[in-house]
Amino acid sequence: MNTWVYIDHFNGQPAPASWEALGLAKTFGAATALVFGQNVEALAKIALEYGADSVLLADDPALAVFSPEAFTSTLAALASDSPPALILFPTTSRTRELAAMLAVDLVTGVLVDVTGLELADGRVIATRPVYEGKLLEKTTCSASPQLVTLRARAFPKPTPEAGRAGEIKKVSAQAGGAAVIEGFVAGEQGVSLTDAGVVVSAGRGVSNDPAEGFKLVAELAAVLGGAVGASRAAVDAGYIPYANQIGQTGKVVSPDLYIAAGISGAIQHMSGMRSSKLIVAINKDAEAPIFQAARYGVVGDLFTLVPALTEAFKKKLGK
Repeated sequence: MNTWVYIDHFNGQPAPASWEALGLAKTFGAATALVFGQNVEALAKIALEYGADSVLLADDPALAVFSPEAFTSTLAALASDSPPALILFPTTSRTRELAAMLAVDLVTGVLVDVTGLELADGRVIATRPVYEGKLLEKTTCSASPQLVTLRARAFPKPTPEAGRAGEIKKVSAQAGGAAVIEGFVAGEQGVSLTDAGVVVSAGRGVSNDPAEGFKLVAELAAVLGGAVGASRAAVDAGYIPYANQIGQTGKVVSPDLYIAAGISGAIQHMSGMRSSKLIVAINKDAEAPIFQAARYGVVGDLFTLVPALTEAFKKKLGK
């Protein structure tokens, strides 16, 4: 199968899930990476190291800043000229918009937030969570090319092969739309929630002292090399910025370890972290729904248990 993989990046820094998508594409046969931007030839070479058989490189000042109109027009022109069977995207805020607009231009459909993909009779069958993650459905797209966005950390990341070579074909960029990007505002630095292997989150349980509660959570996350998350209740109460919110109206995460401290486990929150490989819950309420999803649960006060965990991990990890 001829599969294209869009390599999502910001200022030349690739989203790690792009390599996961490339690794998946290789299981279906030949994979062509799509690299758009300005001064991104180095990224095209990295795509070859991660397994791409070839790269379509649109390196142009018109693509210096992500514009959904320009990027969609460029990709649509390529796909119309030489249609692939399948185009994969890592799921990010940019690719959600790009894949949706591309589906309109190519008169096809898009399968979103996919956690499993298999090939049958030349078509892909996608597995994706529905009903806030309570069920999994298998679905397919009857139109072509098939567009699929993949949930981050749902697929293994391939090991790069230094110096691996392949064809890098330069292609033309297309004009953008009327929207003009004036600039960006830098957010807080730290481990990306969607890419983190460990996420430590807190919720309404920190209400007695929100600042101290999230300080304790951040310390535990730092020891584990993870990211800090939060429930919607904590965000709505102003304890922590929206950028940290996990759930149906926040970010979707799939870490190896998810620690939920003082989070009851409302459906809205569960839909954003249910696919975590290992869930640990800390809550004073023994009847909290979060315990139903957790592999390990501790009934107790997070202000006591989180610092104890931090100290235990420091000793175990020699930090």
